[in-house]
Amino acid sequence: MNDEDIKRILAIDYGAKRIGLALSDPLLIFAYNYKTILNDDKLWNNLDQVIKERQVVKIILGIPYQLNGNLSSNAPAILKFKELLFKRYALDIIEWDESNSSQKAKEIIIQTVSGRKKRRDKGLIDMGSASIILQEYLNSLN
Repeated sequence: MNDEDIKRILAIDYGAKRIGLALSDPLLIFAYNYKTILNDDKLWNNLDQVIKERQVVKIILGIPYQLNGNLSSNAPAILKFKELLFKRYALDIIEWDESNSSQKAKEIIIQTVSGRKKRRDKGLIDMGSASIILQEYLNSLN
């Protein structure tokens, strides 16, 4: 497989303070935690770098829903972010229900990360949530 053949999907767990990122493997089978970036003035430079270096061809964006099926209160900010993503990158951006992804990520962290201090790292939860969102999407392709 040449470097030109390596294409990846990026999942984003958007937050007002931090944004969790996960990437697919080149075969689009597995999702893995990539990094957490701050939602600050360096956001777009950081995303530019990830999308270019990792040859991202599609973005999966987590959208939060309430138990009753309505969008949650932070959904408008995420949908605005989606518009900005599309204008900047012109990639296919798929909205994915991220309900319970943070809770699932916390459970995985408790099982796999030793040390209470490391478990409290909210960046781990953001990355883990993005990874869960992406894995659910990848599983839906099969």
